Amino acid sequence: MPRVVVHVMPKPEILDPQGKAVAAALPRLGFEGIASVRQGKRFELEVEGEVTDEVLASLREAATTLLSNPVIEDVVAIDVEDAADGEAQG
Repeated sequence: MPRVVVHVMPKPEILDPQGKAVAAALPRLGFEGIASVRQGKRFELEVEGEVTDEVLASLREAATTLLSNPVIEDVVAIDVEDAADGEAQG
């Protein structure tokens, strides 16, 4: 069964306190050289049948109306993965 992965991130102009907290913690844990962190969301949707252009269009609409808050977030990627190995197909 194919899996569609939707990636949602805060819009660039929106403050990201969780990302700032992670960015501040990384050097304290010994991870150097990271300038900034933005934290987003990942949704994995298993799809019945083939992932067609129509299915992707429907999932993009769901992503922009339900999975994200369009006022403060952007849907930055929708990838199709093979559920068996988790490898992206597009």
